[in-house]
Amino acid sequence: MDDKHLYSNFDYNSALSVKEGIKQPDQVNNTYLERLRAKRHQEPTVEELVNGIIHGERTLLSRAITLVESSLFSHQHKAQKVIERCLPYSGKSVRLGITGVPGAGKSTVIEALGKHLTGHGHKVAVLAIDPSSERSKGSILGDKTRMEELSVDPNAFIRPSPSAGSLGGVARKTREIITLCEASGFDVVIVETVGVGQSEVAAHSMVDFFLLLQLANTGDELQGIKRGIMEMADMIAINKCELDPERSELAAAQYRNALHLFPMPESGRTVEVTLCSAYTKQGIPELWNKVMEYVAFTKQNGFFYHKRQQQLIRILDESIENGLRERFYNTPGIDNQINNLRQEILDNRISPYTAAEQLLNNVATHDLG
Repeated sequence: MDDKHLYSNFDYNSALSVKEGIKQPDQVNNTYLERLRAKRHQEPTVEELVNGIIHGERTLLSRAITLVESSLFSHQHKAQKVIERCLPYSGKSVRLGITGVPGAGKSTVIEALGKHLTGHGHKVAVLAIDPSSERSKGSILGDKTRMEELSVDPNAFIRPSPSAGSLGGVARKTREIITLCEASGFDVVIVETVGVGQSEVAAHSMVDFFLLLQLANTGDELQGIKRGIMEMADMIAINKCELDPERSELAAAQYRNALHLFPMPESGRTVEVTLCSAYTKQGIPELWNKVMEYVAFTKQNGFFYHKRQQQLIRILDESIENGLRERFYNTPGIDNQINNLRQEILDNRISPYTAAEQLLNNVATHDLG
């Protein structure tokens, strides 16, 4: 028997029936909800973004960073206006770069250091450069999940960004993001890179202090010493020293001996080697003290300001190179020219060098057929 016949003889006037109650008004005004939805979908203006960033509004800071990372021309144009308006409020932080071999504990050290700093009244921004997916080119977002305590700290801001194959695993827009974070009141900006390599010069070119994390229990410690990364490091920290204190001390001694073979750094300060443990927090306060000692020393001898000036010149040079590359590939008709010359190269009718020179000359004279 279906429900229709089951309730056909039911007496709705009986005490067992449920009478329809009085319709209650909505708890939230529908007009307000519609305005709120419209506001969420509405793009904030440059003025709104700048004011929000200066007053420490995390949502508007995140939206501005999203504009910076966007590849759309309209977003880039708007992002540059925001950055220019934020420049007078930037430059007052300590920029710390942290790199190390995979498994060295970069994220754990950053969390321990970040919690130490926020506990002493600092505002910390962490730009965790995540490895990009080869398929989607998106960020794996693993670092933010590993920094569980720091990610919920009200005085910390963690922004994972996909490396997108950029040099040294450092996102192309990291420098602009640093400017936005500084304008938002963060006095310590930590940049974490993917791994160690010669290309880590990209990270070195945007920070004041470059920390290299190493491990002791990895076999021959000296095997991991690469001249390029060693010359860039302002300090070397042997992490996870609680696992084997004796081996950690031995590794530190080996690194100190190796550093004597290198010339004095341009900063004029000897590269120090220290031990730390992100797990037990051993050496974390001392690590930050060493950073501040370095900053004070380099400010006194002028290297701190000289390095930041050189970084600005580097940004100019890189921006010119990137701009020329983008304009070249966006030139109308260039795709056909490139495809035709590629086929001529494969047919051994022209050398790659001559083809490249021909393309550049054609773009310069706008002769693309």
